[in-house]
Amino acid sequence: MQKRLLAILLVIPALVMIVLFFIVPLGASVVGAFVVGDTYGLGNFSKSFELYSSDMIFTLLIVGVSTLLIGLFSIAIGGYLTLGENQRAVAVLRWLYRWPMFIPFIVVGQILRTFLAKNGLMNNILVSLGVLTPLQTVGFLDWRGIVIAFVWKQTPFVTLLVAGAMASLDRSTIEAARNLGASRLRILIEIVLPQITGTLLVGLILSFVTMMSVLSVPLMINAQSPTMLTADIAFRINAHGDYGVANALGMISLLLTAGVALIYLRQSVKDRS
Repeated sequence: MQKRLLAILLVIPALVMIVLFFIVPLGASVVGAFVVGDTYGLGNFSKSFELYSSDMIFTLLIVGVSTLLIGLFSIAIGGYLTLGENQRAVAVLRWLYRWPMFIPFIVVGQILRTFLAKNGLMNNILVSLGVLTPLQTVGFLDWRGIVIAFVWKQTPFVTLLVAGAMASLDRSTIEAARNLGASRLRILIEIVLPQITGTLLVGLILSFVTMMSVLSVPLMINAQSPTMLTADIAFRINAHGDYGVANALGMISLLLTAGVALIYLRQSVKDRS
């Protein structure tokens, strides 16, 4: 009895934190999304679609493209870590690819803002190498910069999951395929990848959710329209004090994210049945 009471006392602070800082704000946002003046209705949602429908599509495209590229890069890096024969290159890659994972998004936005600008570090290096002339330089502070930031930041996280799943596979099937003359690419696609699909989906969905909630990157890199929903939410609050539309946009983002999670849950249930 005393052990059970002690366990409850240890859990209570964490539960209080979750309720106060997650459950209560979520409930207030859901209720606030339907408050229109002194009544309840869908006015905030209709206004959100009227003003920001293009931003919703832009957000889905940006996050979708970024998720696809993250998956491809994660498979490529994890595959080389698992199947690569140059041990020195594998060791360097294993040490190098993880670094972006420890950098906050706000720092990523600031770094790439100075790196991808028309007169930024990337173009200055290309000009100094004679690859481009100053008149040929092009800035990437638009949707391309957001995609680059998301892919560079989230690929290490997904790669860590994918590489771990690949390392835990039975090596006998891989060695048997090698003995039969299969290339590393064919082994990766036909043998390794089907066995780690679940882990890959988990990493991609977590990355999708994370990218949907990032504010600093679109604000720092893409200062034009269309932009992502997080920037629209901040704009409605800071410029207009319009918490109703901001809450409605948050609800729409939540539903978009929940739709992706639902796809994964349905696939998981289908695989287990």
